[in-house]
Amino acid sequence: MSGIYIHIPFCKQACHYCDFHFSTSMRKKDEMVLALAKEIVVRKNEFENETVETIYFGGGTPSVLSNDEINFLISEVYKNYKVAENPEITLEANPDDLSSERIFELSKSPINRLSIGIQSFYEEDLKLMNRAHNSAEAKKCLEEAIKYFDNISLDLIYGIPGLSDEMWKKNIETALNFGIPHISSYALTVEPKTALSKLIQTGKIAAPQDEVASNHFMILVETLQKNGFIHYELSNFGKENYFSKNNSAYWLGKKYIGIGPSAHSYDGEKRGWNIANNSLYLKAIQNDELPIETEILTISDRYNEYIMTGLRTIWGVSLEKIENEFGLEYLNYLKKQSQKFLNDDLLSIENNILKPTPKGKFLTDGIASDLFYLNLED
Repeated sequence: MSGIYIHIPFCKQACHYCDFHFSTSMRKKDEMVLALAKEIVVRKNEFENETVETIYFGGGTPSVLSNDEINFLISEVYKNYKVAENPEITLEANPDDLSSERIFELSKSPINRLSIGIQSFYEEDLKLMNRAHNSAEAKKCLEEAIKYFDNISLDLIYGIPGLSDEMWKKNIETALNFGIPHISSYALTVEPKTALSKLIQTGKIAAPQDEVASNHFMILVETLQKNGFIHYELSNFGKENYFSKNNSAYWLGKKYIGIGPSAHSYDGEKRGWNIANNSLYLKAIQNDELPIETEILTISDRYNEYIMTGLRTIWGVSLEKIENEFGLEYLNYLKKQSQKFLNDDLLSIENNILKPTPKGKFLTDGIASDLFYLNLED
């Protein structure tokens, strides 16, 4: 199983918290679509023996592309790759782009999964984050989307300054009332060089509090599990048969090609990343060059990636796999490093699988970093 990720580096406006690569100028959009198509063709040999089971449009805001542009890029994948019979084809979209007409048109396209960036149903939250949509648009687009799409995911952000526990519960309930089968939810994070960071530094917005975010996370987990969702990855919850195949492939170490500026690729042995600059990306592609840097992953790199992704998922970290793929030295190191977290009931071992406990889930990333192997000679 392999996947193709297509990065659409354009947004109508910049959300205050976002540090992904994008431009708010659409001036080079037509050029970019042609360049993305060209990269898709040029890199087909990388997947000569692979079957593509997922195509994912991320960004940026992929829904700023027209349906014709989206269909064109999908057709280029089909022309140049072996594609599974029923691939998961996801479009990330913002509510302000999802009019009734647009949703209906998308339902007639190869897109069969929508990932909608709701973030919050409260006006004050949307304004604080500088989202391009309002609460009414968020609800309206979901009302329309569920008429035509079965497989829908929505994003919610917690830990927002001023968002009380009761307001957060209401956000979750509102999402559940639409019958959405998948929810991705993230803590509001202050990234360097973002507008949010500057607003906090100047005292215009209060800084997010870890305790508030932790409470919101526990409310989220408890509420969604009561409503039949499986907490299959730290930030992702899905009903049975509605896990994101694209994201699951990433967490399980499957191969993928990243198309577009800033997109990452992985083939099991090396990782690559395209240049995060629209103009330089376009220039390279137009000159028949791939603007990509690559690194060969050392055994320690691969071990660390497995620890990070494994602990975040319901599949956990297989101690048998650690021994078979990385050797006894790594297994013994993992056992030694994890002991304090086992003693504190933050990790558990069951059926030779290492996983966070409910108490440890919110701390997963920090725990994983303590289990990384940093000093081995490869």
